[in-house]
Amino acid sequence: MYFLQDLVKLIHVWEKYKKEQGRNMEDNFDVKNAISGVLVVDKPIGLTSHDVVQIIRRGTNIRRAGHTGTLDPRASGVLVVLLGPAVRLSEYVSASDKRYQAIIRLGATTDTYDADGTITASSPVNITEEQFENTLKQFVGEIEQTPPPFSAIKVKGKRAYEMAREGEEVDLAPRKINVYNLELLEWAPPEAVIDVYCSSGTYVRSLANDLGEALGCGAHLVGLRRTKSGRFTLRDAIPMRKLREGFEAGNWYQFLIPAAEALSDWPVVEVTHDQVDALRHGNRIPAEPGSPERGRGISEAGELVALLEFNAETQEWQPKKVFFS
Repeated sequence: MYFLQDLVKLIHVWEKYKKEQGRNMEDNFDVKNAISGVLVVDKPIGLTSHDVVQIIRRGTNIRRAGHTGTLDPRASGVLVVLLGPAVRLSEYVSASDKRYQAIIRLGATTDTYDADGTITASSPVNITEEQFENTLKQFVGEIEQTPPPFSAIKVKGKRAYEMAREGEEVDLAPRKINVYNLELLEWAPPEAVIDVYCSSGTYVRSLANDLGEALGCGAHLVGLRRTKSGRFTLRDAIPMRKLREGFEAGNWYQFLIPAAEALSDWPVVEVTHDQVDALRHGNRIPAEPGSPERGRGISEAGELVALLEFNAETQEWQPKKVFFS
C-alpha cells in the first residue's frame, strides 16, 4: 500500500512540474508505465464496457488497461478495470463471482432476451408471488444455461450476435454455471425485481428467458445493475462523472486501488527483499508446513510481487505469475 501511495505522490509532483514548464516534456522517467492498480467504476447505462476502458485510457494516458467482465450498454454498476501490469490479474479477477439486481418483465419473450429485442411471443400473466418464488428455486445451484443468441460468444470465428443479426441460425452449447442465491426483492406484476448471486459466465438475460419459459408466460430482462464483482461492491465504485473530473483535475490517482486488493481473498505471503529477488528470477521460496494452496506474495513495501502456488511435496512456494520484474 505504501509503495502505491509513494508512487502516486511522485506522479503528482512530476505532473505539476511539467505544467509549470508550460510545454510538453519528453519523460526521461516513464512514471505512468509504473502504475499498476484497479479502478472500480459505476458504469452508467448507455456506455459499453469498452467505452469505459477507452475513456480511462485517454484520461490516464495508460494504454495497458482492460475490464474484467462485460456489462451490456443497457446495464449499469460495478465494472472492474485493471491498469498497467495489473492486467495480468485479469484471468483471476474475471473468474470471480458476480451479484446483480435484475428487473424482469413477465408476459413477453424477445429474440435478444431483453428489452432491445423484438417480441416473439406474448401471454397473459396469471402468476402469483408464491408461484414466482417457487419457480426461482429451480434455478438455484449448479445448472446448465444456454447463452443468448445475441451474445459476444464466438462460433466458428464469428460473434454469435453478428450471425443472429444476419439471420443465421445460432446454435450455442449449454454451459454449467452456479447460481448461489436468487431472492425476490419486489413483486409488481408484470415486473419483478430479483437479486442474483452467481458465478462468472452467467447470463442474466438467459436466466430471465428460462424463468419465463418455466412459468409458462414468457419473460425478458428490462433492467440490470451489477452490485458486486469479486470483492468489489458499489461502495468501491466511482461514478463516471467523478472519474472524468479527476482526469481533468489530474488527481484521478486518488481512486486507484492497489493491485493486490483485487485478489484479497487470496492469503498474504510476506516476502523479504531477498525472496522478492528470488521470485522474480522464477525461484521457489520456503513455505510454512500446511500452507494454503495459493497466496499473494507481498513485499515489505506492500507491493504485489507474485501469485504463488504451494508445493506440498517440497514445502515451498512456487511463483505462478510474477509482477514488476
